[in-house]
Amino acid sequence: MSSSFDKFQKRRVITSYVSVVLSVFLVLFLLGLLGLFVINSKRLSDNFKEDIVMTVFFDNRANDSVFKAFDAELKASKFAKDFKYVSKEEAAKVHEKTLGENFVEYLGANPLYNSFDIHLKADYVTNPGFSKAESQIRSNPMVADVVYDKQLITLVNDNIRKVSFWVLIVSGIFALISFLLINSSLRLSIYANRFIIKTMQMVGATKAFIRKPFITRSVILGVIGSVLAVVVLIGILLYIHVNYPALDIFKDIELTIAVLVGVLVLGVLITWFSTYFATQRFLNLRTDDLY
Repeated sequence: MSSSFDKFQKRRVITSYVSVVLSVFLVLFLLGLLGLFVINSKRLSDNFKEDIVMTVFFDNRANDSVFKAFDAELKASKFAKDFKYVSKEEAAKVHEKTLGENFVEYLGANPLYNSFDIHLKADYVTNPGFSKAESQIRSNPMVADVVYDKQLITLVNDNIRKVSFWVLIVSGIFALISFLLINSSLRLSIYANRFIIKTMQMVGATKAFIRKPFITRSVILGVIGSVLAVVVLIGILLYIHVNYPALDIFKDIELTIAVLVGVLVLGVLITWFSTYFATQRFLNLRTDDLY
């Protein structure tokens, strides 16, 4: 009978430990994921902004020397991230694939223009930034037209501001929820030992002596949970790095390491504080209140 009871007690203790570790792991994993998103959000938004294209069309009188001069001008400019020269023949082939027929043969001539597709740096992807770049480009007498989507630029910048604002709010709320969830798991774990705590107190053990094993155990469980969270986060970062190299996820490696270390530190601090106050609560309870 006692053997069965001992096994039951061991299973209950192990289940309690696993519950705490899983709570710490899940909460810190999600919190770390949110932290990584926050530090990489600017790069993600910059990549999205820099996908917007400004197309510069040249007059048919423009020759190779004009294109080379414009190429050099773009390389020296502050606003151009990258650019590509598209000849009227290349443009015709692209349109032919899109339309599914050879419109040049139908028209008897190629009506398209030689052009440059330019991606601006993220700092210039605003309506004033595009306007400034457009003014500089239009000063070239061989430029026939400059085309870009002004409405898309406005929408992108407005939506990025909204998303950034809500990410900050969600981060704050989630940080609070994470503390409350871990705190609840640890309180339940200590609640199961409330009679042991009161018994130790009744035989003369000091509060610090009683708290120490509970805090030590909780911190160890917190470290295990936070290490698991860090391992999974590193796995996700490596997956993104391999499959989406354009995001350059490890560019701000110092901030990434800071987030991962922060997850470990949070795992220790939250479990320490939660256990301290939970044991303190039961230490201050009267024996009758334990029931």
